[in-house]
Amino acid sequence: MGLEDDFLKQDADDEKTIEYIKNYLPQELKEKFSDDEFYYFLDLIDEYYSESGILDATPDDEGYIDIDLEKVVDYIIKEARKDEMGEYDPEEILFIVQGELEYTESLEDED
Repeated sequence: MGLEDDFLKQDADDEKTIEYIKNYLPQELKEKFSDDEFYYFLDLIDEYYSESGILDATPDDEGYIDIDLEKVVDYIIKEARKDEMGEYDPEEILFIVQGELEYTESLEDED
C-alpha cells in the first residue's frame, strides 16, 4: 500500500470518527462545530497523545492506560488560542474528546 493509500485510509477513518463524535454529542452541540473544526480537534488529540508520552505508557493490570481528559481538553484550548482558531468552552471540547475516546474503544471492542 502506497503513501497515497495511507492518506486516503486515514481520511476515511477521520470521517468515521467525526460521524461517531457528532452522534455522541448532546443535541445542542451537534451543529455547533464545522467539519474543519472537528478535523482540527482530531489532529490536536493525536498530537497530544504522541507528544505527551501516553502512547508509550504501560497499561495497568487490566490493559488500560489512564488518560487525563482534562489535560487533553486544556491542550486543545491552548493550541486553538495559539493558532487563532478561537475560544472554546472546555465542557464542549470535553464532549468531543470523550466521543473520540469512545470511538477508539468501540473499534477495540470489534477486534
